[in-house]
Amino acid sequence: MDYLQRLQQAIESAISGMTIEDLKRHPEGKWSTAEILEHLFLSYTATVKGFELCLTAGKPLARSPRLKDRLATAIAVGAGYLPGKRQAPNFTRQRGLAAEKLLAEIGPTILAMQQVIAQCEARHGSRIRLIDHPILGPLTSRQWRKFHWVHGRHHVKQILRLREGN
Repeated sequence: MDYLQRLQQAIESAISGMTIEDLKRHPEGKWSTAEILEHLFLSYTATVKGFELCLTAGKPLARSPRLKDRLATAIAVGAGYLPGKRQAPNFTRQRGLAAEKLLAEIGPTILAMQQVIAQCEARHGSRIRLIDHPILGPLTSRQWRKFHWVHGRHHVKQILRLREGN
C-alpha cells in the first residue's frame, strides 16, 4: 500500500464515528479536528494545484535544492520526523470551511493528489524533483507522497488525542 492510501485510511479511521460537534470541539488554544482537517485539506489542494501547474508547463518546476533543503528533506521525509512547533504556511491556515464539506472532500482530494502526482511522475520520471515544497524545497514524487504521509500522521495523532480528551 502506498503512502497516500495509508494516509487516507489513517484519517478515515481517526475521524470514524465523530459527529460535527465532536469535530468542532477543542481545548483552549488548540486546533479542533475540523481545523486540523481543513489544514490538511488546504495542503492537499495546494499540492494538486502545484502538480497541475507542472503538467501544464510540460516540465518540472522545482528549483535546484540548497543544502538547507536537503537537510530539511532528510529529517522530514527521510527520517519521518516533523520538528517542533512550526507555523503552517498561510495558504494552509484555516478559513472556516464547513466540517461537512471537509468530510465529503478530503478523501477525493487525496485521490486527486495521488493521480496528479502519478501523472507528473509518468511524464518526468520518479527521480526528478518536480515542484517545491514551501518549507522543504524541491521534492520528487515519492518524497511528496511520503511528506504527506508524515505530515498527515502527525495530525492524525493530534486528532486521536482530541478524541481521548487530551
